Amino acid sequence: MRVALDTNILAYAEGLGDEPRCAAALKLIEQLPSAEIVLPAQTLGELSRVLTGKAKRSPSQAREAVLGWADSFDVADSTWFAFQAALDLSVDHQLQMWDALILAVAAENHCRLLISEDFHNGFTWRGVTVVNPFSEDPSPLLTGLLRGSN
Repeated sequence: MRVALDTNILAYAEGLGDEPRCAAALKLIEQLPSAEIVLPAQTLGELSRVLTGKAKRSPSQAREAVLGWADSFDVADSTWFAFQAALDLSVDHQLQMWDALILAVAAENHCRLLISEDFHNGFTWRGVTVVNPFSEDPSPLLTGLLRGSN
């Protein structure tokens, strides 16, 4: 099952945020089957901005972190088709445009899950279900995936 990761999961894994979420994000990424992880290019751009802005890392440090993620997992580019779908999502479901683009790219790349805390947990669009890994109500899809990868 293909899984897309949102920027916030990567940022936590980079140590930005509270300790429990950072540890949980790292553990989650380690448990997921790496061949099934997709990083929408948008998430890497946002991560670079977060690392240089909030984390005050140098541009070269941010670049190294982003390239490290890109070396580890498949990166999915944004297409015009995904961008058009994101426009519809932003209008029809009141999603922020750049979040909508991440969801559209996940769908275009046949992901079943988008792991994020920035969307409504359980929201499903074009076969992609958004899962908040920090939710008190664990997702059966994510639980099953993690159980199957052990």
